[in-house]
Amino acid sequence: MLSAQLNDLMVFFLAAFVAAALLRGFLSALNIRHLRRHGHEIPEVFGETIDAETLAKISRYTLDSSRFGTLEGLFDDILTLLVLLSGLLPALLGLLPSWEDHFILTGLLFFGLLALASGLIGIPFDLYRTFVIERRHGFSTITLRLWVIDLFKGLGVSAVLMGALLAGFLALMQFTPQTWWFWTWLLVAAFQLIMLWLYPVVIAPLFNKFEPVKDSNLRDAIVALMAKVELKTEGVYQVDAGKRSRHTNAYFTGLGKTKRIVLYDTLIASHTKEEIVAVLAHEIGHWRGRHILKQLLFMEAASFVVLWLASHLVAWPLLYETFGFDRPVPFVGLLLAAILAGPLTLFFTPAVSAVLRRFEREADASVAGLTGTTAPLVSALKRLARDNLANLHPHPLYARVYYSHPPLAERIASLTAASEPKNAL
Repeated sequence: MLSAQLNDLMVFFLAAFVAAALLRGFLSALNIRHLRRHGHEIPEVFGETIDAETLAKISRYTLDSSRFGTLEGLFDDILTLLVLLSGLLPALLGLLPSWEDHFILTGLLFFGLLALASGLIGIPFDLYRTFVIERRHGFSTITLRLWVIDLFKGLGVSAVLMGALLAGFLALMQFTPQTWWFWTWLLVAAFQLIMLWLYPVVIAPLFNKFEPVKDSNLRDAIVALMAKVELKTEGVYQVDAGKRSRHTNAYFTGLGKTKRIVLYDTLIASHTKEEIVAVLAHEIGHWRGRHILKQLLFMEAASFVVLWLASHLVAWPLLYETFGFDRPVPFVGLLLAAILAGPLTLFFTPAVSAVLRRFEREADASVAGLTGTTAPLVSALKRLARDNLANLHPHPLYARVYYSHPPLAERIASLTAASEPKNAL
């Protein structure tokens, strides 16, 4: 017998949950159908880069990834409903020390056990994705031994960092019951800044080897580009990403004195100097447009509102009654509020994606001014699409909802139109 109650709140939650699940499934099916219809067509801008064989590989990879992602999402949805409706959460809390006498300890155990269970359940999916799908399509290079090492390192790092953050949050909830949401907001904001500063020098080196870029010509070209815009970093590094995957990437990371540029060794091996510099010019465009700062400020504003709303929900008796609890438990209320709001986030995703795509277009537009031409970035994007088997035919609606970057064909067409040489700064 289900311990949850079928009241108005439960009806609202189930309606929103099912609607979000159906919408995700519809969008995924729409995207797959669109790929099947157009997957044999080579977009005009890729005519010299993508051949029929590569296009077929792209279709197979996209279909495999999409189907598996849909299956995993369906499993997660069913599991979430089972956990919520079966009374498992109240039963788990009943097995732990009294939360009234041991608030912080019980909260840590409650969230820790849920996180551990979630991680264990996710292992088969990660194994299949890594050693079947990614390996089948020529990307995964990781050994099982390294995968296991990564797993335990990840668990250790997460336990230390998230345990410390959660302990601080629980202490604030216990000792400042009226204003905990505000102090938690400040705590999370400070934690994010500290992580931005620590990640490249403490956490990332636990998993990968970072060393200065060996190609002096490439390094000098990158340094010259940064000097042009007076961008100071701690250094330009390459990382041994190839020991796990053949996917390629480059990124800025860090904060203040730990800010650095990182290039995947796979990117260095497969791209020309000019292409890599163009990719970094795009990233510098984000920096000049203050896109990272804007995203951070938006996240802080959103978390402020969400925590304020949560502070009211955790005091709402109906929330606990609906999901089988006989009385309010503040930290449990926060979890229930997050689950309750979860389905609603999908409906805000298109607006967030639209803003991110605008940032990407602005960063692309800055490349010509930095390097004098967009041609190397166009070449790099074509190579990235080919090497990473990127979907060249996303359904327009799917892209509007989920894509943080403009679809590649659209993006390259815009860059090509602006590829006439210009005077660099």
